[in-house]
Amino acid sequence: MIEFREVLRLWQEQVPKKRIAAQLGLDPKTVRRYLRAAEAAELRAPMETLSDEQVRDVLLTLQPSGGRPHGEDWTRCGEQREAIQHWLVEGLRLTKIRKLLARQGVSINYPTLYRFAVEQLQFGRAATTIPILEGEPGQEVQVDTGWVGWLTLPLSPQKRRRFRAWIFTAVFSRYRFVYPTFEETTARAIEACEAAWQFFGGIFRVLIPDNTKAIIVQPDALTPHVTPAFLEYTQARKFHVDPARVRHPRDKARVERAVSNVRDDCFAGEVLATLDDARVHAGHWCREEYGLRRHSRTQRPPREHFEAEEQSVLLPAPTTPFDIPLWSTPKVARDQLAVVAKAFYSIPHSYVRAFLSARADQQTVRFYHHNVLIKTHPRKPPGGRSIDAQDYPVERSVYALRDIQSLQRQAASYGEAVGRFAAALLDNPLPWTRMRRVYALLGVARRYGAARVNEVCAIALAAEMFDVRRLQRMLEQAATSSATASPAPLPAARFLRPASQYALPLALRQPSSKKGDDPQ
Repeated sequence: MIEFREVLRLWQEQVPKKRIAAQLGLDPKTVRRYLRAAEAAELRAPMETLSDEQVRDVLLTLQPSGGRPHGEDWTRCGEQREAIQHWLVEGLRLTKIRKLLARQGVSINYPTLYRFAVEQLQFGRAATTIPILEGEPGQEVQVDTGWVGWLTLPLSPQKRRRFRAWIFTAVFSRYRFVYPTFEETTARAIEACEAAWQFFGGIFRVLIPDNTKAIIVQPDALTPHVTPAFLEYTQARKFHVDPARVRHPRDKARVERAVSNVRDDCFAGEVLATLDDARVHAGHWCREEYGLRRHSRTQRPPREHFEAEEQSVLLPAPTTPFDIPLWSTPKVARDQLAVVAKAFYSIPHSYVRAFLSARADQQTVRFYHHNVLIKTHPRKPPGGRSIDAQDYPVERSVYALRDIQSLQRQAASYGEAVGRFAAALLDNPLPWTRMRRVYALLGVARRYGAARVNEVCAIALAAEMFDVRRLQRMLEQAATSSATASPAPLPAARFLRPASQYALPLALRQPSSKKGDDPQ
């Protein structure tokens, strides 16, 4: 348009056409074509003013169709527009689409098909984007994690250990904080946030992380589920978590490219021995190097921009450390013990083989079943035990917990002599080694009755006999003798007759005589 306007201006000044062409570096034929179009638009020289509308009308007369007309292949593409668009949505390549069209008897050159797909169907073009407002100062901070450097071990320089970092970027001022760590867990996420609030001097109202498992249990575009420990932390520090959607890096675009920048500009080439050295170096880099470098978007150093407009509107920084809770889902074993952080805690018998929710802090461990608190224990170190005798049945807990007093009370319930006999059995520097004998005594009492056993125990105590087996034999012998001492007489039968009526008289047999002897 500027070139055409200059041609018209010189033409109005009565400059010859060839001189106009030489002065503007154009071909004389092009100048003649421009001027013929101006005359067709009823422009006459000289003219006082030349409006943009007049210039536009002349340009439209120069190119009424807006460019070179399309050929027959373009028309065929228009006829097959719906089919081509359907195949592109399904992910087919243009070469395959051209083959499918050829099978249907539609022959189209590939360059024409490509131009049609690009111009008419937006093939190969990135979708247009809309810039997102950065919000008010102190509102949002975006978080990302990634591997950023290596630690050189002092004793063996050939060996190195890789570390990652939590990177916080203020959306409004672009001020940045880097916190190196080895792990990407919930505890390390809370630790990094605490360090970030101290670095910034306050708390941002909205935290925008990615869908790391340390913060988000189940990602969802509408209702993401935050881990219980981090949810408690957000409630304590009074800020909101708005995680980015899965595979949507633009949701946290201010920090998305920060990992490579931190890796290459902050830690590349540095010799660091410990994680504390890496944290000190990262803090210096954030304040003195990155913080004082003019940002291409805001055209201000991030540190200056943050301190001038953002730091004063942040929420107050925490003054007391946060007790990081440990949430887990232990299963209650058959011994009624649940394991939390390698320590054992007793659970009531009704929850055996059930999965519970456990929350452990520095002082206590709480167990929940369907969001109902069922047990509380003091926190124990790894390998420790917290056992509550009331969680176990009485008949099983006495021996398991070596409860000598309860066992002696059970024996005394059968009688005073039985209680004294049990006390005599347990009279030992190591009384729990004699508990089986008392259990045997209780079994004898249940078998023969409290009265008989109490009587025999009194006799045994008087004789200073403290053997449960001999006590049992005494009871057995007493039962046998009582059964054979006085048998009960049999009642007389109704038709019983004396034995004399059944006795037959015996006849004396005469001795036989020998042959030839005369009988006497």
